[in-house]
Amino acid sequence: MSDHAHASEPEQDGRPAHGRADGPAYVWRGPFTNPEVNALHAQGFDHPVLDIDWHGQLHRHSLGWVCARVGDELVGFVNVAWDGGVHAFVLDTVVGEGWRRTGIGRGLVEAAVVGARAAGCEWLHVDFEAHLRAFYFDACGFRTTEAGLIAL
Repeated sequence: MSDHAHASEPEQDGRPAHGRADGPAYVWRGPFTNPEVNALHAQGFDHPVLDIDWHGQLHRHSLGWVCARVGDELVGFVNVAWDGGVHAFVLDTVVGEGWRRTGIGRGLVEAAVVGARAAGCEWLHVDFEAHLRAFYFDACGFRTTEAGLIAL
C-alpha cells in the first residue's frame, strides 16, 4: 500500500478486474510505464508527448487507476484521485486511437467504480466537457449535480 492508502484499498494482483478473454483486460492499479501513459495521454488530449512521471504522481496522490490492455498494449487508462476519505474523482479517462467507440471507456469507468467502492468511497465525481455528456451520463451512469468551478 502507498503512504496515502485507505485501510481497505484493493491492491492490484495481476488479475483483470473484469474483461472478456477476447477483449480488453481492465486492471485496478495495474502495471504501466510512464512512456506508454504519456503516449496514450498525448493521443487522447491532442498534445505533444510529454515526460510526466505518472508512476510517481499516481502512487503519491491517487486512490488508484485502471489500465485497459489488449495483450501487451495499453489501450485505455483512467486515474482515480481522492480526498483520503469517501470522495473519489475520475480524471484523465483516455482511450487510444483505433480503440475508441468500442466500450473501453465505459469499461475503464466501471472498473474505477468497483475499485473506489472496494476502497470504502461513497461518491465518485467527474467533470467533463459538454461533448462527453452522453458518455458519462448515458453510458457510465453518472447523474447531474450542482457544482462550481474556478479556472486558475
